[in-house]
Amino acid sequence: QVQLVESGGGLVQAGGSLTLSCAASGSIFDIKAMAWYRQAPGKQRELVAAIGKGANANYTDSVKGRFTISRDNAKNTVYLQMNTLKPEDTAVYYCNAQIVGRTIIAVAYDYWGQGTQVTVSS
Repeated sequence: QVQLVESGGGLVQAGGSLTLSCAASGSIFDIKAMAWYRQAPGKQRELVAAIGKGANANYTDSVKGRFTISRDNAKNTVYLQMNTLKPEDTAVYYCNAQIVGRTIIAVAYDYWGQGTQVTVSS
């Protein structure tokens, strides 16, 4: 099966930067879209940024101008560069990907990483 593993989370001061990475592994035929979501305690999970195969990127309004999503198709990896971090950005960040496996090529499934904690202190 396909697995997504996030890394790069941590504790930073407001105004600081972090870069998250998410590497997909397993029997992969194609990765269509990749995205980053986040969830704070008591809050619903929200989409932060998404990127398609053509590198078309979309961001939620609260992170525009501060976060940048990118992907390296050769490495099956998506990144989230986070600058000018704010305490409001504190959450568990989850990687998401729509992946077509080699076993059933006709179907794409949503896969999720287990999450990485980002804490921004003031």
